[in-house]
This record gives sequence, structure tokens and C-alpha cells, in this order.
Amino acid sequence: MELLEKQKHAVFFLSDKETTEVVYGGAAGGGKSLLGCLWLISNCQNYKGSRWVMGRSKIKSLKETTLRTFFDISQDLGISDQWSYKQQAGVIEWNNGSQIILKDLFEYPADADFDSLGSLEVTGAFVDEISQVTYKAWSILKSRCRYKLKEFDITPKLLGSCNPSKGWVFQEFYKPTRDGTLPAHRKFIQALPTDNPHLPESYLQSLRELPEASKQRLYYGNWDFNDDDDILFNYEDILAAFDNEFAFDRKAKRYVTADIAAYGSDLFVIIAWQGWTVDKIYTMKQSDGKQIIDKIRDVARRHKVHAKRVIYDADGIGAFVGGFLRAALPFRNGGKVIGKNNYKNLKTQCYYLLSEKLQDGEVYIKGNKKLLEVISEELDAVRVRNNFTDGKLMVSSKDEIRQRIGRSPDYADALMMRMYFDLVSINSGVRAAR
Repeated sequence: MELLEKQKHAVFFLSDKETTEVVYGGAAGGGKSLLGCLWLISNCQNYKGSRWVMGRSKIKSLKETTLRTFFDISQDLGISDQWSYKQQAGVIEWNNGSQIILKDLFEYPADADFDSLGSLEVTGAFVDEISQVTYKAWSILKSRCRYKLKEFDITPKLLGSCNPSKGWVFQEFYKPTRDGTLPAHRKFIQALPTDNPHLPESYLQSLRELPEASKQRLYYGNWDFNDDDDILFNYEDILAAFDNEFAFDRKAKRYVTADIAAYGSDLFVIIAWQGWTVDKIYTMKQSDGKQIIDKIRDVARRHKVHAKRVIYDADGIGAFVGGFLRAALPFRNGGKVIGKNNYKNLKTQCYYLLSEKLQDGEVYIKGNKKLLEVISEELDAVRVRNNFTDGKLMVSSKDEIRQRIGRSPDYADALMMRMYFDLVSINSGVRAAR
């Protein structure tokens, strides 16, 4: 089977001793799934008794797309008699003892740390459409690539395919490639539909006729294109917030906002405010109940913030905080909106107000420029959702944001909760339901 030039580049890096992660694609029609399936087939044939993963965000999508490509290629190559598909087990068993294990890599709340991958040992893995899985899933799967590597004398390899997105693939692969800072063990190869001479003109024309945002992504492979229809935060406004020294008001009231997390991947973020100025951001990677309470109290005391101007995320693990910080305010993302009723929930209302404050240049994030990329990525992932029949505005759910950037928007949520106090002052007498 004759490979495309870009596919040959990928095969070179998939065969060397230095590269451990290869991302291939960046548009539609570049032969992403075909490359991944061919690579798995070649490995299973060449390394008897090896073990590989074919993964995607959801097993249903994997079976309907990538697995079908595998079947088609096997038939075209005349090798379907070399393996058998064990549907119940989700495994492709080769006659020479090699295996391809089908894996669902979605980050389910019940298995947020991917314990299901804990005992897995594989020689390598191909993940189709990696922008749909989290960075944690990618990283943990990479740590599982160690099966018989010395015996085969090969370097562990992780191959991923993708279309342009503004999630972790953008941050970890595309942007460093564009900026010339990609580490040597990683390779990004962008393949466009126009690179594939086997695509019919009718298919290319269908891509050119897509809505502008989709056409930019899938035909031109444009990673930097923004669809203004669903963007809530402008990057220039976020950038300006780190330089808005004139917005600092020394006489303004002080506040504390806390996005709470215990053990796991989420961060425990506390922001001390003076008016609309972020005075200091505190971050803890892991914390138990007592540490959470003590830290919030310590920050409030250090910045001389009255307890009634402390607000915390009361969803999930934060629900227990109210019993210890009785004067502090509980913030519930799905809570009732304050005043206006054209928002789906309180979180949406606060994110819209934060967007307005940033546009008007009222927010100043003091002395934290090292967090610029993290905060801008999180705010960019908070998008407008337009698929509700009741006509009310709503922003992305936390699960949708995790899918885009591979983590929870902990800094963005802590910034967003500050808006509650402004909404209460505008609509005096209104207070969050406890």
C-alpha cells in the first residue's frame, strides 16, 4: 500500500529511537485513521507476541470508525486470515500471539484517575481523535507503554490523530511546533486534505462548502481560527488584564474566592481580591478537608477580608465547607440567577459578567504573568452554548471544558465567582441560597 508523503514522515519518526509521541493530522482527509491502523498491523506482524492499544474517547465511536478502517485495510491487504476479532473481549488476536486491545479513554467521573489502565502493559498505542480525550488519559496511557520493549529493542511509541482544536493538543503539540519549542521526543505532522491525491474532488468541494469555522479547521487546517459565534472571552482582553495597573483601587473592598478541590487532578485555587484587582493567587495541588478550611481562613486573615466577603464553590467536595465557615457564601454553579432571568444558571450569569468586566478593562491580574497562558486557555474553553430551546444563555459544562483542555477550569472558576458580589450589589438584598 503506497503511503502519502506526510505518512512516510510519520513512519520515520515512529521507527526511530528518539521519538516517543507522534501527533499526525490537523485537518480532514489526511489519512489519519489509515496511518494508525497500518502502523498497528505492521507492529503486530513484525513483533510476535506484542501488545498494542487502539483507543478513542468512546468505545462506540471506536467500533463505528477506526475499527471499520482496520477491517477495510486488512481486506485490501489480504491479511484478514492473520487475526480474529473477539468482540466480547474487545481484542484483536493475531495468529502469532500479538494483540490489539480496544480501549475507551473517556474520563468518567467514577474513574477520573484512569485506574482501569493501572494494570495494563502494552508495547505501544494508537489513539484516534486525541482532542476528544484528556491530556491525563494520553499521559497515563504513555506510562503503560512498556511491554517487552527490551526484548524487541524498540522505543515506546504513542501515535495520536487529530483535527485542529484549542485544547491540550494545541498547547502541547501545535503551538510548540509553530514556535520552534517542541521537545525532541515529540513530533507533530500536519496533513491536509490537499496532501491526499486519492480524495475525490467532490469530497474536497464538500469541505470548502462547510461553514467558515469548520472549513478553516477541516480544509485549511487552521488551528488559530476563532469562531466568534461561540467565543465569550477575547484573548486581547485577557492579555490586557495583566497590565491594567490603572484599574487598581486602594480604597476598594477586599474579597476572597475559592475553587475547592481535594485529592485528584483538580487544583484548589484561592484568589485574594481588592476591588477588581487580583492581589494574589494561591494554588494547592492536593488538600484534605482541614487544609481547605485552614487555607481559606489564612488567606482571608492575611488579606484582611471579612468572612461575609468570602465565597467558595459549594458543589461537590465544597459542600462541607459551610459547616466550618458559617459567614462565608456558598456558590452553586447551577444556582438561581440574580435579577435577570435570561441565563440558564448562576455560573453562566457570572461568566458573562466577567467577560464584560474584561472587555471594559476593569479587571487587573497583578503580578501573575506566569499564569497568563493557563488562565487564557481556561477562559477560551468557556464557550457559549446555543442548543437550548428555552432561549436562555448557557456556557460550557465542566466536562466539556475538560474535553477541550484536558483539565478542570480551576483558575477561571475562581475568577468567575468574584462576579457574585457585584451582582448582589446591583440587585441589593439578594443572597445565594444555602
